[in-house]
Amino acid sequence: MKPIVALVGRTNVGKSTLFNRMCRRRYAIMDDEPGVTRDRLYADVEIDDRVVTLIDTGGLADAPAEWLAEDVAGQAIHAMSEADVILFLVDGREGLLPTDREVARLVRRADKPTIVVVNKVESNKPDPYEFLEFGFDEVVPISARENLNLPHLYEAITDLLPEPDEGQTEADEVGEAAEHDVSVAIVGRPNVGKSSLLNALCGEERSLVSDVPGTTRDALDTLVELPEGRVLLTDTAGMRKKGNVTGDVEYYSVVRALRAVDRSDLVLLVLDAGEGLGEQDQRIAGYAHEQGKLVLVVVNKWDLVVDPPPMPDLPYVLEDPLTPAQRRRQERLFEKDFERQVRDRLAFLSYSPVLFVSALTGRGLSTVFPQVLESYRQYSARIPTAKLNRLILDASIEHPPSMRRGRRMKVYYATQAESCPPTIVLFVNDPQLMHFGYERYLRNQIREAFGLDGTPIRFVARERTREQASQ
Repeated sequence: MKPIVALVGRTNVGKSTLFNRMCRRRYAIMDDEPGVTRDRLYADVEIDDRVVTLIDTGGLADAPAEWLAEDVAGQAIHAMSEADVILFLVDGREGLLPTDREVARLVRRADKPTIVVVNKVESNKPDPYEFLEFGFDEVVPISARENLNLPHLYEAITDLLPEPDEGQTEADEVGEAAEHDVSVAIVGRPNVGKSSLLNALCGEERSLVSDVPGTTRDALDTLVELPEGRVLLTDTAGMRKKGNVTGDVEYYSVVRALRAVDRSDLVLLVLDAGEGLGEQDQRIAGYAHEQGKLVLVVVNKWDLVVDPPPMPDLPYVLEDPLTPAQRRRQERLFEKDFERQVRDRLAFLSYSPVLFVSALTGRGLSTVFPQVLESYRQYSARIPTAKLNRLILDASIEHPPSMRRGRRMKVYYATQAESCPPTIVLFVNDPQLMHFGYERYLRNQIREAFGLDGTPIRFVARERTREQASQ
């Protein structure tokens, strides 16, 4: 198991700057506004040939909004409880402040090896060693922004890391095993319950949850171990319409969400059962589809539909009283009606399963991971070339392509070039004769023959002459 290093400190001491520097890329959101980082942010980094999990946290003690202060502190304390080494960041320009002493008490309570990292020391004028009074293992002055003295910090971290497990290598940690993780991005509009869904699936308060839209700003990674495999869940910030995005922080939050989609295999598009499917949901789904991602539609807050509170303001209302059998039949009607809405407005996701869940009550959550793993099995499937060509030949004989411009398309050869999603290359006499209707016909034949009804399938038509085909 990889050791964990947690970055903690009061607001605006440069934790996210150091996090990005250690990750060697702009990963966390940085802004002059104090308290930008709110949730825990994880990344695997290499320090002196050791792979560690680095955790960025929100600022302690001086959280900018009272309604978030306790939750932000709780997230940081959780990170410290997980950590093998704590990096306690302070500001070398401002010197030791009373708030730092408050944070030091929290860090000391964690009882973990700790390095006091005095950041923003761009010259020899500040005296970083005033922080020795905290009594921690070591004090290291650095400048994360100017990349000064980072090797000394890495050396200090390495000295405090636990010894690696016998027989464990870095290749075991980040090589082949990691390639088999299913990466899942949880996306949707603000306040549809993405963070609540993540917490419910993980069984813990992994992500900060609030009734105020926009609480999640960074993309958060959580690895879930299942008997059938490992699933990497990424919670993302809610994506509003471009015209409604305000400020640099929210803009970069949306950028992080889109990047989370880019690096994922599968996307959980979370909808609010009470609000239905809107234009922004269509845009988000369209972006994921264009990137070739596998999309599962998750309708959250379904408990408000099937078991509404008194005088609900919802599009569906159950008659009362109903017997359990009547209630289930009524619920199925509601599910069919909602799924029809999804199919009508997201026609390009005709393959996508639609799951009805409630993160609050746990309703339907047991279906999520099995569907994720089954969909990924199809998404990553490989079709043997011989079987694929036999299917294409039989399909073209049973239903030949239509004549276009006085010519008929001829398929000479087919092969699967890629998986995730399955991408079929057809070598034909003229790619321009490939009609979308015939492509849909071949796609449906492949779905039925190979059990791939839950994944997108792409086709690429390439020109090949008869002479080349006969060789």
